[in-house]
Amino acid sequence: MDDRRQHPRYQAAWLLEVYERHSGTYLGRIADLSGEGFMLCSTTAQTADRLVECRLTGETMEDLHFTADCLWSREGATGQQSWAGYHIIDIDALNAQKLHGLIEQLQAMG
Repeated sequence: MDDRRQHPRYQAAWLLEVYERHSGTYLGRIADLSGEGFMLCSTTAQTADRLVECRLTGETMEDLHFTADCLWSREGATGQQSWAGYHIIDIDALNAQKLHGLIEQLQAMG
């Protein structure tokens, strides 16, 4: 398999949830995360080739805001989770700094 990732991914060591920033719609939870993207686990299938303004939240962290592109989506069998891969395409300096700190925490735990 051709793995084109440029940054290592880290498994979420605690619950990290993603919401659509403006509507507040719950998208799912982070399965793994890197500086350039994440894999999302969800009860509903995501729409591939769609830009989403995201709010990433966790129990002991300040929310992160960024725009991500859903690159692929795989619907789970009945009663199972769906999976989707996202690429972070737009993030400001403050949120990039927060993301970097979060990844450092996950890396230290991993």
